[in-house]
Amino acid sequence: MAFEQYAGNAHIIGRNDVNDLTAILSVTNTDVDEVIHTVKDNADAIFTWDYEKGERPALNKLYEKAKHSQWNGETDLPWDTEVDVEKLATEMGGNPQIQRFREAANTPGSPFEHFTERQWTDLVIEGQNWRLSQFMHGEQGALLCTAKIVETVPWIDAKYYASTQVMDEARHVEVFAKYLDTKLTGHYPINAHLKMLLDDIINDSRWDMTYLGMQIMVEGLALAAFGFMHMLTGDPLLKQLLRYVMSDEARHVAFGVLSLKEYYAGLSDAELRERQEFAFEAAVRMRDRFLQQEVWDRMGLDVKQVLPLVMASPQRQMFQSMLFSKIVPNCKKLGLLDANGGWLRGRFTELGVIGFEDNPDTGEEYAMFQLAEGGAAAGPTR
Repeated sequence: MAFEQYAGNAHIIGRNDVNDLTAILSVTNTDVDEVIHTVKDNADAIFTWDYEKGERPALNKLYEKAKHSQWNGETDLPWDTEVDVEKLATEMGGNPQIQRFREAANTPGSPFEHFTERQWTDLVIEGQNWRLSQFMHGEQGALLCTAKIVETVPWIDAKYYASTQVMDEARHVEVFAKYLDTKLTGHYPINAHLKMLLDDIINDSRWDMTYLGMQIMVEGLALAAFGFMHMLTGDPLLKQLLRYVMSDEARHVAFGVLSLKEYYAGLSDAELRERQEFAFEAAVRMRDRFLQQEVWDRMGLDVKQVLPLVMASPQRQMFQSMLFSKIVPNCKKLGLLDANGGWLRGRFTELGVIGFEDNPDTGEEYAMFQLAEGGAAAGPTR
């Protein structure tokens, strides 16, 4: 089937320029004080009377692995560890991004010109709280989406595995919330870009879109981000918490890759184009949320002054692109990169992340993230 020539991004993400700061900042969370948020779920719940377990051996293997990989967030983590937030902030304050802001403080009129040492420390603390808060909100999104997958996927092996992921996601929400509320200083509301993406994923009636949006895009980015945080943090409690969560997340992303590879092999070009556009939209929404506008607001800074510095930071650009180190090869594995004349390849090139296409896909590498018996990490754990 022939498609119209690509005519820009406006019809997918609401703007032609992916770096349009005015458009990015126009997306705001107007319900920061709400406790309940309702999204219409348009999907049908599907029963299957075919109970043949193991018809899809790769999914059955994941299900069996998940049974033996359950951990208890209340008892398996050292919650008695004392977390010195200010000491950790001082250690993390030497990261290249903060150093770039410190250099910018020497420029007259810079938003950081009159920052005190106390404010630099607070900036690091708030940034950590914000990042962990968004991960927590994303994990609740995964909790709802995986419950939806149990309802909507037509294969019994997928229903079995997805049911174990529901438990995993509940545990992830639990441990992030406990860490934020008992070791840090509480959590931030959900970022508007993340909220918009989660709403879209839940609202879509097609079961494979739930897989694509959550298992491939959101969970794929989270897996990469957790790896970076695991390497950088000096807090042994957070390091162990992230190690446990990563062991689950790798299985979750592999679940998406293994399920969708089979399903997408039978889709038409038009159907694949819809999935390509959805993947591109999800990628942009997730990238935009890492601008952490809420932190700059809380620090009393003019977001419009700060964000050009953030956007121009080479360190930020490198970090941001590497967050897609799992997403791009997984999309390639699913055949989404090169379908329809390489449409998604072009969009990922525009975002500067196509260089990760030859990384191992998570369907191949998830075993390296798993926990061995007794909670020891299997494979590299840097």
